[in-house]
Amino acid sequence: MSIQVFILSKLMIGKTYPYELKKQMAEPIPLDELGGITESKLYYHFDALAKKGLIEPVEIIKEEHRPDKQVFGITAKGREELPKKIYKLFESANDINDIVIGLANIKYVDPEKVVDLLNVRLADYKAHWDRIMNFENTSHRDKKSENLNELLVGYFTTKSDHTIYWLEEAIKQIEQGNL
Repeated sequence: MSIQVFILSKLMIGKTYPYELKKQMAEPIPLDELGGITESKLYYHFDALAKKGLIEPVEIIKEEHRPDKQVFGITAKGREELPKKIYKLFESANDINDIVIGLANIKYVDPEKVVDLLNVRLADYKAHWDRIMNFENTSHRDKKSENLNELLVGYFTTKSDHTIYWLEEAIKQIEQGNL
């Protein structure tokens, strides 16, 4: 879904085509590589958005000795759906990676609603983590099993602390109007 939010948000600014977006994603930080976004994925999502009537082809650029480029624009329905898709990103977020595109496009939504959604996600995440940490396994384990357990508990505790910290930081930045 974040790819579709990315495409729609770019089309809010102006018309474009998949290859152009791929180039934009690679500069100055290779977001395409970090997010595993390939050109074929972009084409797939452009097609899916067009089938839903959220975007439409508006022009074909023909260049000699090159494939035609189909340029897209956002529709009225797409403008209406963009905020809903952004809110869904925040509603379903499990960590900061899931909300990066939403944070980058917060101008299209109500920041107070986003804070409310993130606070719910944060509370759910903390409650889930508390349940996991309070689980007592009373089965007998050998030394290797205990070592593995310690390793995994350490890893997941650090990951959880990291997620909580960055969700709280995102909420704070939104509340302060910095995003």
